[in-house]
Amino acid sequence: MLLDEGSEQFGEGGGEGPAPSVNVLGEPLEPCSLNPMTGFFRNGCCDTSAQDFGSHTICVVTTAAFLEFSKSEGNDLSTPVPEFGFAGLKPGDRWCLCAPRWQDALRAGKAPHIVLRATHLGALEHCALADLKRHAIDLS
Repeated sequence: MLLDEGSEQFGEGGGEGPAPSVNVLGEPLEPCSLNPMTGFFRNGCCDTSAQDFGSHTICVVTTAAFLEFSKSEGNDLSTPVPEFGFAGLKPGDRWCLCAPRWQDALRAGKAPHIVLRATHLGALEHCALADLKRHAIDLS
């Protein structure tokens, strides 16, 4: 279902231009957050491509516990970095997180909730769908 690595963005399709991105449920990928602006492409979506070595594919809802864990692991997401236009995340913010980092947080018991409809299909290369579903906030 994924396009080859030479494609602009991973997804499915067959028309002109980049294929539409698909979420882990096999549906069109929904936006994760526009404020703060997130995503590897800073387009609000957890899109990915061959250039996205970190696989910024999981739309998380940050918590204080997760932000503390992330900082302790060397990935400080809460401290502002004005020179990059990054205001820092606070609990409740949605953010496109690297799938391997979410997996690390899961193993440590600090995994934040996720939005499945905004989580890119590529996350399944690093995480089990069952684990993602257990942490989803958008399943009925």
